[in-house]
Amino acid sequence: MNITSYTEMFLIRLKIIESNSLKIQSQIDQIKQCRAEYDTKEVKYCTFSKDPSKPIPGMTLQESMNLDALTKYMKHLEDKYAEIKQAMLIKYVPAQRKADLDEEMIVLLKRRDVAENLNKKLQFCHQRLQIISQALTSWAKSDMSSPFQDFVEQIQKTKYLQGDQSIAEELMEDDPRRAKEAEIMLHYMERFNELISLGEYEKAACYAANSPRRILRNIGTMNTFKAVGKIRGKPLPLLLFFEALFITSHAFQCPVDAALTLEGIKCGLSEKRLDLVINWVTQERLTFSEEAGDVICDYGEQDTYNKAKCLALAQIIYSECGLHKKAILCLCKQGQTHRVMEYIQQLKDFTTDDLLQLLISCPQVELIQCLTKELNEKQPSLSFGLAILHLFSVDMKKVGIKLLQEINKGGIDAVESLMINDSFCSIEKWQEVANICSQSGFDKLSNDIVSILRSQAAVTEISEEDDAVNLMEHVFW
Repeated sequence: MNITSYTEMFLIRLKIIESNSLKIQSQIDQIKQCRAEYDTKEVKYCTFSKDPSKPIPGMTLQESMNLDALTKYMKHLEDKYAEIKQAMLIKYVPAQRKADLDEEMIVLLKRRDVAENLNKKLQFCHQRLQIISQALTSWAKSDMSSPFQDFVEQIQKTKYLQGDQSIAEELMEDDPRRAKEAEIMLHYMERFNELISLGEYEKAACYAANSPRRILRNIGTMNTFKAVGKIRGKPLPLLLFFEALFITSHAFQCPVDAALTLEGIKCGLSEKRLDLVINWVTQERLTFSEEAGDVICDYGEQDTYNKAKCLALAQIIYSECGLHKKAILCLCKQGQTHRVMEYIQQLKDFTTDDLLQLLISCPQVELIQCLTKELNEKQPSLSFGLAILHLFSVDMKKVGIKLLQEINKGGIDAVESLMINDSFCSIEKWQEVANICSQSGFDKLSNDIVSILRSQAAVTEISEEDDAVNLMEHVFW
């Protein structure tokens, strides 16, 4: 094969390579263009609020590896999701609807104010016409020799001397508006009884809640709905009454009274409608009472899943009623130790006995540690030594031992600092604490306390006649 043949083959291969290079370059350009279009689009990534590597809540590790168990649990979650979605459509309305209703209420209240002003003007005109009518009657019975104006002035003076009360009573007797109002109220009550007899309880509830002069917003009406009882497949009529009553409470100047508030909360909780009770307590105008808070607390003890919500609601009620001890206890049960400390510092009449009683009701180590430490350069609210002695005296040794374990971790320096800052516990009391430590197996802690007492006792001589000597007094002698 000569040189010419080699040259031709080389040129052919070169063309093939160039052709392939063009194709590859075209593909590269297309990929770059697609990637540029993809980068310009807003890509939404799904984020997980929980670590997917952690165990599935409500399932054991063995169940989470079982396909059948996972399928069954997934079906349960899908049903729960569908139920929540359906509840969102039934139980809630858009926020815009509330805004529209507020605007309508404002318009209606303005119309009411205008009507009241017009009513006052009409009452004044009626009073004037009544005076003129009486003057005309008296003038017609006379010989008409005196001017009519004199009779009008005489009637006005008589009315003035009798006073406003007699005028009001006379106007009430003769005012046709009063009779008309009584007739309207009578018709309103008849219509309400008719709706009850027809079984239209939802309409009857709205009718009673919007009754004039609140004539049907009372215990008697509540007993009427209560007597109906439960109806299969339909909402409880009594609950319908309380829903309408509390929702319309903003339209009335007086809030729902304490008795109806308590019964409404009981009814809502008995029907397991905690969502309604939360809305009533936080949004509507009610009259709170200690009994209402107690009912919600008791419900939280039974429904452990919603216990935190119940404690928060009860704390709101207790705070509004000025029942600070119960409000603080609710905060303690929620584990809100810092809020408890802020609450206690705001109260001036919270005594040491109250704090010790709080420890018995809610024996939390973190709470006791906060109460026995300095806060914002202020003395501790409670003596650590007294707290230990009290816990062991009321047979709460487990909590006391946990406290001793925590203080034992800090060594002798932590114990000395705690004893010096404790201005409430006397030497005799600290000696009792040392004995308790020794009996509970904390020999080192007991020895540390005794050693500190002896070292401080060397600073100054303490009279045996003084029975109430505190450690702080001879430390800073």
